[in-house]
Amino acid sequence: MDIITALILGIVQGLAEYLPISSSGHLEIFRQILGMKLDGAESLEFDTILHAATVLSTIVVLWKELWPMIVSFFTIRKDSNFYYVCKILVSCIPILIVGLCFKDAIEAYLFGQGLKVVGWCLLLTAALLCFSYYFRTRPLEEARPGAKPYQPRDISYKDAFIIGLAQSVAILPGLSRSGTTIATGILLGDKREQVAKFSFLMVIIPILGEALLQMKDILGGEAAGEASIGWAPLLVGFIAAFVVGCIACKWMLAIVRKGKLVWFAVYCAIVGAICILKNYGVI
Repeated sequence: MDIITALILGIVQGLAEYLPISSSGHLEIFRQILGMKLDGAESLEFDTILHAATVLSTIVVLWKELWPMIVSFFTIRKDSNFYYVCKILVSCIPILIVGLCFKDAIEAYLFGQGLKVVGWCLLLTAALLCFSYYFRTRPLEEARPGAKPYQPRDISYKDAFIIGLAQSVAILPGLSRSGTTIATGILLGDKREQVAKFSFLMVIIPILGEALLQMKDILGGEAAGEASIGWAPLLVGFIAAFVVGCIACKWMLAIVRKGKLVWFAVYCAIVGAICILKNYGVI
């Protein structure tokens, strides 16, 4: 992999991780556009580094909210921040089970599938975003006559677990993690901005865990042989994903606050349809 390719993919990851358009799906799309031929080990190595970069951007952007949570949790203050971290831990249970029990089988199935899975999952992302918008996010003044007013609430432990289930399903390329988790929270009736922050924070633990394991392999030499991408592309991709991720994270919080996710549904539907038609040789 050359530096320019790594830069492009880093920018794509930084944008797509936070915008509800699927980072894994768009990385696969741009690999096809750029004519890249990575084996499973190389793809996993590079994707893990990019995801670690966007997790770091989440920590930087939401540091003011995150630091009090860390202090409260590790000092066991049992205040609202302590219980918020507990909810994040509950949300990680489904992805932990999937990662430990089904990770290898899922990766084996998805490898070599091309744009077929990406296309159908993007269409599913579009449907989920539309459904959450039209059934939960209309402002009170736009509510239909006689309809029950939309009364958003705080995230409960049950909600956290259900959102975690959505995150575990969103490992499929093309099924947006942020879009799926935010839409799920909105459908449950949770506050939009709170759901967006929760969605960005809940991914920190599983992604950092995966990144640490991958870095152990790289530093230990298991991924440093012929299958290794090289340090220069990894560094360029990491920096690009981090910088763009910081911008996209702030942008996404503003978008969710205004309830404008439906426009991304249109985008996902168009790109998903193109991917499916391309996969079957129609275009």
